Amino acid sequence: QVQLVESGGGLVQAGGSLRLSCAAPGSIYSINLMGWYRQTPGKTRELVASITRGSSTNYADSVKGRFTVSRDNVKNTVYLQMNFLKPEDTAVYYCNAEIQRWRWDSSGMYWGQGTPVTVSS
Repeated sequence: QVQLVESGGGLVQAGGSLRLSCAAPGSIYSINLMGWYRQTPGKTRELVASITRGSSTNYADSVKGRFTVSRDNVKNTVYLQMNFLKPEDTAVYYCNAEIQRWRWDSSGMYWGQGTPVTVSS
């Protein structure tokens, strides 16, 4: 099993910023797609942003222009810079990564434990 470790969530006022981080173990053979999802009670988990190993990005329409996803392939870490936060951004944020654990492994999707983000109005 692969453990993704998230950090950076918390409470912030509307208009403020937070930066989330998610690190995979250094022993991983390869990480392809990495991304961030969020979920609120009673709703399905939704994609916020994703980034390929070559740094091509994709964003949900609701966060375009406010959030920036990036990654450090040496540190096996993905980041989510969230600016101009709104109360509707309140959710538990989960990182996700497509990981090949060793050379002959087939890729699998792994999740972080989730980090809560609360934006007060």
